[in-house]
Amino acid sequence: MKKNIFEGILYICGTPIGNLEDITLRALNIFKKVELIAAEDTRRTKKLLNYYQIDTPVTSYYEYNKFKKAPYLVEKIKKGQKIALVSDAGMPGISDPGYVLINLALKNDIKIIPVPGVSALITALVVSGLPTDHFVFEGFLPRKSAERKKFFKKIESEERTIIFYETPHRLKKTLKDMLDVWDDRKITVARELTKSYEEIIRGKISQVLNKINNREIKGEITLVVQGGKRGKENDTINLLKRECIMEEYLKKLKNQGYSNKDIIKITQEKLNIPKNIIYKKLLEIKKE
Repeated sequence: MKKNIFEGILYICGTPIGNLEDITLRALNIFKKVELIAAEDTRRTKKLLNYYQIDTPVTSYYEYNKFKKAPYLVEKIKKGQKIALVSDAGMPGISDPGYVLINLALKNDIKIIPVPGVSALITALVVSGLPTDHFVFEGFLPRKSAERKKFFKKIESEERTIIFYETPHRLKKTLKDMLDVWDDRKITVARELTKSYEEIIRGKISQVLNKINNREIKGEITLVVQGGKRGKENDTINLLKRECIMEEYLKKLKNQGYSNKDIIKITQEKLNIPKNIIYKKLLEIKKE
């Protein structure tokens, strides 16, 4: 492993997701001693710095300048500067452009020090009431309904608690898409966490939709959703249900005088079950 050859350091600093008092003493001390703070939202970061009377220079580092700005910041660190990276809110690198700078710093053998802080996804998870021992974070959801439904279908069998970020103007549509694709699962909608208008709504997806249906939703939103049932259990239950339905259907057609050939054809079309399985069940019924 190569050793760091520069005196400069990149600090990855967590910042408040709302309440300005949710900042660590360590982060404040680092903000005071670094030469520069790279911020996703300079206005928001300056508000935090002014609150704690810190006058360290701030430069913008956000989604649309990350590929141009990351090399510039790396060069400064290589010349010995210490820089703190902060996101819009929470920990840098999670659903933001921070990973580009972090990866480039690693490629240049720059020392990186994480300074933990608040995270919206963890904050929402621990108050959701849903299982916290196993969970998965999926970031922001697709913008279009068709893409969201396709995505929900893809992760339908995910057993772990699932966490998403969503915008307020898409929230209702997203919940409706969830309800269309999944069963009516438990969900927690965490809005404006740590702020004065913090709101946490729990219930089934349909219940939450009813609660917010006639309201205008604002602010930053984190969704925590119950995981799907175990795939094997679902497969077994579905198979048993299909076999019971198929058996009753076959007996009904047989009593109506249809030939085995017609019974197989009709059953396959109606129940979408392979011919060999239908034929096998017909033989079992005949033996009975």
